[in-house]
Amino acid sequence: MTHTHDVVVVGAGLAGLVATAELLAAGRRVTLLDAEPAASLGGQAFWSFGGLFLVDSPEQRRLGIRDSAELALADWFGSAAFSDDGSDRWGRAWAEGFVDFAAGELRPWLHGQGVRWFPFVQWAERGGYLADGHGNSVPRFHVTWGTGPGILEPFVRALLDARRDGLADVRFRHRVTSLVTTDGRVTGVRGDVLAPSDVERAVPSSREVVEPFEISASAVVVATGGIGANHDLVRATWPASAGRLPQRMLSGVPDHVDGSGIVAARSAGAAVVHEDRMWHYPEGITNHSPVWSQHGIRILAGPSSLWLDADGHRLPVPLFPGFDSLGALQHITTRGDDHSWFVLDKTILGSEFALSGSEQNPDLTGRSVPQLLQRVLPGAVGPVEAFAELSDEFIWADTPADLAARMNALTGTDRIDAAELERTIVARDRQVASGLGKDLQVTATAMSRRFVVDRLIRVAKPHRLLDPAHGPLLAVRLSVLTRKTLGGLHTDLEGRVLRPDGEVLPGLWAVGEASGFGGGGVHGHRALEGTFLGGCLFTGRTTGRAVAASL
Repeated sequence: MTHTHDVVVVGAGLAGLVATAELLAAGRRVTLLDAEPAASLGGQAFWSFGGLFLVDSPEQRRLGIRDSAELALADWFGSAAFSDDGSDRWGRAWAEGFVDFAAGELRPWLHGQGVRWFPFVQWAERGGYLADGHGNSVPRFHVTWGTGPGILEPFVRALLDARRDGLADVRFRHRVTSLVTTDGRVTGVRGDVLAPSDVERAVPSSREVVEPFEISASAVVVATGGIGANHDLVRATWPASAGRLPQRMLSGVPDHVDGSGIVAARSAGAAVVHEDRMWHYPEGITNHSPVWSQHGIRILAGPSSLWLDADGHRLPVPLFPGFDSLGALQHITTRGDDHSWFVLDKTILGSEFALSGSEQNPDLTGRSVPQLLQRVLPGAVGPVEAFAELSDEFIWADTPADLAARMNALTGTDRIDAAELERTIVARDRQVASGLGKDLQVTATAMSRRFVVDRLIRVAKPHRLLDPAHGPLLAVRLSVLTRKTLGGLHTDLEGRVLRPDGEVLPGLWAVGEASGFGGGGVHGHRALEGTFLGGCLFTGRTTGRAVAASL
């Protein structure tokens, strides 16, 4: 049966919800389709840490952070390394718009809907290169009070209110497999109604087909996300110049994040650009209580841990924890390894380890002040302690020799030489003991403590790893964790999808990760963190308004 509506939005993640909210606010009729059950409303954003890239915010100013749109845009361009061949025209334009948004309307827009932030701004992706290279010059990572669910809250509420009032048609278990085109224009969607499923949020759901469906619409908005759970596709599109992604990888996204919306749009005539640009993480650990397939969690580490490759050698400067995620990943994949290591001690674990994700931060997600206050106490927070206790990838030992033996036992190899590991640790400890030192990681760690948040809750006071007062030693095996697609459907500044010839494909729009967060690649080659949820918000709002105005 065919039904006609103003707009069909495909995908009920954050970008799709924001676009839907804007369309509903403009009085448009919306049909929202999603292949997953109602329990998964909100998509990947629900599982996120809720970090937002904000510029010159009240939170920054209260901490004495001097930021500006000009500095943020310079950092963005230094990280993105946009091409000069014209392929990044729209991505660059979206980047300029996003930085203005992050320095202007983003915070008051969300604040007006009840969203609040943890007052201690974090410093992600520090870079460590020259002034015009990759990285954030100042802390900009604002953690939402309520994490990912806190950001979703106003948009989920708007959708459910509209559904209750008969203004929105929300259909779960509707998997779009193709777009309908008529005389070169996208005029609707086709797909399968899937069998009902009562699985919990993000648990893989049945793909049993009940019946086909088709819906006609004046506009279709693709909001289906990227390709992170499709490991075969991730490997196939990974750039050859960056080595190879390993066969053993973890997933930082649920199984349904498979790129199907991008494939359907391409089949209908849409251009897909920069497919080889991705943002995966090298600091993944296997979730001891998995929800989806190959479920991994990212360690958000402070700067003190030694980062060693699979042979026990330190990663090159400035590939320290928290400085250049993609650079570290490409170093590992160029070597052909499937793992690397953090080596630290109990004190550093307690001060510097955090885990990404709403479920790994129950104090922030649950908005619990008593739980939050425990972060300033000695020792690791509860979820980190749980991993340290339950995960076989956390290896404790009293001596470097014992640690090396246990590292080798975990991997079934003899790649870690005990004597070399001890020399590496001793050399680092001498630099710390000097009080000054020439080791750039040691000096960068000391500099980090000039920032009040790092000194209070994020960076341990420098000390020797072999000091028994801070022991025992700890090694953590790190794996590649798939996460974000930086390329995607090519769009103009209104979110209209373009054809390969650069002309608009009428009737089709894209938001969020499916659009490379705008223009087919707003981040260029590298991201600054806090820009993924922000990209969903910006593209959803901008495109939703543009679609509404076009009808």
